[in-house]
Amino acid sequence: MEKALIDFSAGRVIQPVRSIISVDVAPATGFLGLMPALTPDGLGLKAVTFYPSNSDRGIPTHMATIFLVDRHTGTPLAIMDGRLITEMRTAAVSAAATKLLAAPDAKILAILGSGVQARSHVEALRLVRSFQEIRVWSPTFERAKQFAEEVGGTALSAEQAVRDADVIVTVTSSKTPVLKGAWLKPGCHVNAIGACRPDWRELDDEAMSNVVFVDSREGAMKESGDVLLSGAKIYAELGELLARKVPARTGETTIFKSLGMAAEDIAAAMLVYRAVATEN
Repeated sequence: MEKALIDFSAGRVIQPVRSIISVDVAPATGFLGLMPALTPDGLGLKAVTFYPSNSDRGIPTHMATIFLVDRHTGTPLAIMDGRLITEMRTAAVSAAATKLLAAPDAKILAILGSGVQARSHVEALRLVRSFQEIRVWSPTFERAKQFAEEVGGTALSAEQAVRDADVIVTVTSSKTPVLKGAWLKPGCHVNAIGACRPDWRELDDEAMSNVVFVDSREGAMKESGDVLLSGAKIYAELGELLARKVPARTGETTIFKSLGMAAEDIAAAMLVYRAVATEN
């Protein structure tokens, strides 16, 4: 993921901002996103759906399919399920951001949300920091409690979870802010994962007034309600930081607004494809 982000910010990736079709089929609403990319490693397309009401049906809110083709001939290489890839690559990107932006001695992790992305983020972030405490909040307390038990954490209110936390992750389907800047410990780091539409928010204006990193400036200025509605100034893309083109702003409160990019999906899918091809 670090290489994919560096390649993107260096201009070595051709990737239009995802194309969205909104779906309103009573009683459910959702959208279909199409995400193509040509990268130094591969060429392909991800089609992803997001139906928040699926959680009430006991099925995933996000589903995806990735189509890979040979970048030299256009020959189809593989069609694969993209749900798990999306979960893992999103958390891996957050881990890359956390490795660079969070305090080296970060001990307290707060997770706002209790779905699959919450689980993947706990797993990935544990690889870059040694957390001694995990706090969990979710709109449904029973889900928060269950998830907290799974990861060895404690279910709390949103404010209690965030106060004094070193690293905070917002992975909700909320359309209005669930994280207030007044709760943030100076020098903490936030990975903001949800709110992937221009009129959705997870963070309030005060939170977004801190140092903001994004995966894609173009994507954030078209898709991120947290950025657009707060008027936040984007400091840099994560790929620029990974390439050491900008300072990390050590000691300051940082926000990484993640929207997810096709370049990340292609990189992850190529890892899967190469592993399978090698086995065969």
